[in-house]
Amino acid sequence: MAFKRKKIAVLTGAGVSAESGMDTFRDKGGMWNNYDPQVVASIDGWRADKKLLLDFYNHLRTGLKDKHPNKAHELIASLEKDYSVTVITQNVDNLHERAGSTNIIHLHGELTKVRPEHGVYDRTASEAEVFDIGYTEIGLGDCAPNGQQLRPHIVWFGEAVPKIEKAIEAVEAADIMLIVGTSLSVYPAAGLYRYASMDTPIYLIDPKDVQVFDSRITHIKAVASKGMEDFISLISK
Repeated sequence: MAFKRKKIAVLTGAGVSAESGMDTFRDKGGMWNNYDPQVVASIDGWRADKKLLLDFYNHLRTGLKDKHPNKAHELIASLEKDYSVTVITQNVDNLHERAGSTNIIHLHGELTKVRPEHGVYDRTASEAEVFDIGYTEIGLGDCAPNGQQLRPHIVWFGEAVPKIEKAIEAVEAADIMLIVGTSLSVYPAAGLYRYASMDTPIYLIDPKDVQVFDSRITHIKAVASKGMEDFISLISK
């Protein structure tokens, strides 16, 4: 009889990529201190000024090329040696993939991908018309094969989060849940841990106090890379 590997659901946020030089959002000096999210991260912002948003995400996309996975990404990927791992990330970077993780749910989209602004995704969330452009730029007048303006494949404020159901299923099935580098303040992702079974241990890695009260949670108060070392030590005992 084959040994059944335990399942780990890993929820990650901006803090897991901070050590790679990626900007966080709500921390002091984070992105939302410099940009209004209702302007650059909402569907209303897109409708108001498409060129502004295209330029904003072009800048993020081209900058991603020079970022590299850090030790936290690598340690999360290493869990696959002994566990069945699903990474559920709020991040739009590709650092989990580049570190070697193979089962990733991108809740908020992917920076290197684009799609038509009006296409099958809007009706069915099918990614048939989504494609990867790497670290290149798109501009006004750049159209998809269906003739529509290309837009970033990003879930903006004011839009549904199509992959949340898949993420819930991964959390419900998990034997262990790990939360890394997220303040648990952006919904619906912030509520995912509540879908874990009552006997599922939850480990939360964050250097700051997090206002979440749940008896299942063990708070590892450290930055992502050190916290991952501590987490692996705890579950290896």
